[in-house]
Amino acid sequence: MRSIDLASRPGIALRRAFQAHQLRRVGVAHPRPFSSAPAPLPATYERLNNKYAEVRRVLGAQPLTLAEKILYSHLDNVEESLLSNTNNGRDIRGTANLKLKPDRVNMQDASAQMALLQFMTCNLPQTAIPASIHCDHLIVGEKGADDDLTAGIKTNHEVFDFLQSAGQKYGIDFWPPGAGIIHQTVLENYALPGLMMLGTDSHSPNAGGLCTITIGVGGADAVEALVGAPWELKAPRMLGVHLTGKLNPWVSPKDVILHLAGLLTVRGGTGFIVEYSGPGVETLSLTGMATITNMGAEIGATTSIFPYTEATGRYLQSTRREQATKDVMRLQEAGLTLKADKGAHYDQVIEINLSELEPHINGPFTPDLSTPLSQFKQTVQEQEWPEKLSAGLIGSCTNSSYEDMTRVESMLKAASEAGLKPAADFYITPGSEQIRATLERDGTLEAFNEAGGVVLSNACGPCIGQWKRHDGVEKGTLNAIFTSYNRNFRGRNDGNPDTMNFLASPEIVTAMAFAGSTTFNPMTDSLTTPSGKEFRFLSPRGLEGPPTPFEEGRDVLKVQSQAPDPSVSVAIAPTSDRLALLQPFEPFPSSDLTGMRVLVKITGKCTTDTISAAGPWLKYKGHLPNISANTLNTAVNAETGEVNVAYDLDGSKHTIPELALKWKHTGQPWLVVAEHNYGEGSAREHAALQPRYLGARIIVCKSFARIHETNLKKQGVVPLTLADEADYDKINAGDEVSTVGLYDMLRNGGKGEVSLLVKKKSGEEVLVKTKHAVSEDQAGFILAGSALNMLAKRA
Repeated sequence: MRSIDLASRPGIALRRAFQAHQLRRVGVAHPRPFSSAPAPLPATYERLNNKYAEVRRVLGAQPLTLAEKILYSHLDNVEESLLSNTNNGRDIRGTANLKLKPDRVNMQDASAQMALLQFMTCNLPQTAIPASIHCDHLIVGEKGADDDLTAGIKTNHEVFDFLQSAGQKYGIDFWPPGAGIIHQTVLENYALPGLMMLGTDSHSPNAGGLCTITIGVGGADAVEALVGAPWELKAPRMLGVHLTGKLNPWVSPKDVILHLAGLLTVRGGTGFIVEYSGPGVETLSLTGMATITNMGAEIGATTSIFPYTEATGRYLQSTRREQATKDVMRLQEAGLTLKADKGAHYDQVIEINLSELEPHINGPFTPDLSTPLSQFKQTVQEQEWPEKLSAGLIGSCTNSSYEDMTRVESMLKAASEAGLKPAADFYITPGSEQIRATLERDGTLEAFNEAGGVVLSNACGPCIGQWKRHDGVEKGTLNAIFTSYNRNFRGRNDGNPDTMNFLASPEIVTAMAFAGSTTFNPMTDSLTTPSGKEFRFLSPRGLEGPPTPFEEGRDVLKVQSQAPDPSVSVAIAPTSDRLALLQPFEPFPSSDLTGMRVLVKITGKCTTDTISAAGPWLKYKGHLPNISANTLNTAVNAETGEVNVAYDLDGSKHTIPELALKWKHTGQPWLVVAEHNYGEGSAREHAALQPRYLGARIIVCKSFARIHETNLKKQGVVPLTLADEADYDKINAGDEVSTVGLYDMLRNGGKGEVSLLVKKKSGEEVLVKTKHAVSEDQAGFILAGSALNMLAKRA
């Protein structure tokens, strides 16, 4: 088995050769000369321009939003996608099935394991498009960057060896542990205006801040793109957010999305692309825009995007991509402007005056419970939330930019001059080695260290449950933390369901940490210094970007790029309990499903964290049988109110995964009944894989989160929504269920209605009507047993 060597990296010549190889792989066969300029555009932009010309030929002068321009210009067959069943192109949104050819795929280490295991079954020598692997999810935040990184590599070397060897074999960029969080690293290196990318993480739309269409997907979706097959997406509707005014000094871009989440809720963006426009956009930094698009995942949006602005150009220059700014200018001169057309129609428009916005705090337990700072103290007291703050944590993929950190630095220096230290534990997570090295060079890290903050590794850490606390807060202890993260579901950060995580900007989190209180308002309240004087924070001040280009950081943490090497053996030990080769799922039977049983009826939120918890379970992401032992282990039984409890037909009590495994062994197929937004949260493919492995055939609920609904279909599980939500009350655990019309619907390429015949314990039968969103391709996946089964045949 190959051991990971952080000290090795390819030379500049090899890197450049591989980059040239990447461009050839995404280029057109016979590119049309872009202009009379002596140097041609990169092949990606040549292709984008040519496809956009096709879009205009098909749709004429119809005004398009920015997102539509980029999305439609990545169609495999423009006419087929835009004119099939769309009233001659007039009813594309919500109707057309877009078959898209992304420019690249980016994978984080937790999800990359299963994606690569699936890709390996296709027996291809290399990926069809460029891709990258980022080792960011498996490092536990505990003592500090160096100790945590060393411990993380020791604990997870088997997984890192596998990912590194797969990268070498298939020609995939490999970013070693400590190099940075996927979304920040992608923003710094791969995102470019006008491109389309897929990312195996729900916060991949972070790159939308750089005018890139980036969509979070599951591993099976990633494999589709990696093998060169078109990737399918129901044409999203367009939600426009029109920004005016300019943010006040205490208000940050984070407050824009915290406020928007409160307006739209976690389901309000489902089926939409959120596109920002208006004069207020021009006042935002590039990384500020990325913060906003990152958290579009919290409203269920397909993705979010900002137009190209002057700040975009400045960021490209500071990250050593000056040529991209010139390429974009030439692209726009040719007619593809990276902003919405005048008169472009949005299905919904929200106006936000940045000048009137105040800091917001969201939570606990959901990212859409939004409270203005001025009202938060009263809310804390009315709700009897903890007034003592246990910890403040800043950074992460959402808020670790140079601007974020230097604004906090101004607060730390002012507090230090007054003799103040944080009253609560204070943690800092740099988003990438480039950010960390630049902050170190410019003195910002020194300010964090002097304040007593703990600088963690350039990895996800506490944001995704990789946090080992040493403050005496045990599981079951009610406590409050403030973070600048993006997600705050119950138990997400430390495994304690009684930890209340409140989301805020890094500046507000820092102020709360100094106060040690959840009711402190730094805009109006003062702290008492050791000398007895009153101290009030001045408005934070920071720099949009570094005065000189970003520091690249330590060589050992730079990307390893190489051409595919078929002689490399992918490192998987036969005795491993971390990695296991996949066996294909069985195809759909040649009839409707009969004799299924309801395993459990779930009430309340059922996120992907609920279905497949992260934290310590991340170590089994590459071993489907082992990780399946956590399936639905925090779900609430609707009929008893118990957590992780299900009852067998004989009345015996089990945990949910225990009963699922028991039924798997006895050949008893099952389904789950749930409420709204089933599968909300991370793009966690395991939340679909695990139930499928254990014997689930159907999930029935009031509504689905977009990514998860797609993931289920890719794994051969049929997602059905109740035509009448009141029918939720007609189905109970243990009921026997048969499908009516499902097999015919699948054979007819997704056309047809599906009902459920529910047989109660009393013998009574109830017919429940359902709805579905199964496309022709997805029907094929389900019939084949999974998308992977079909892709393997095509390959």
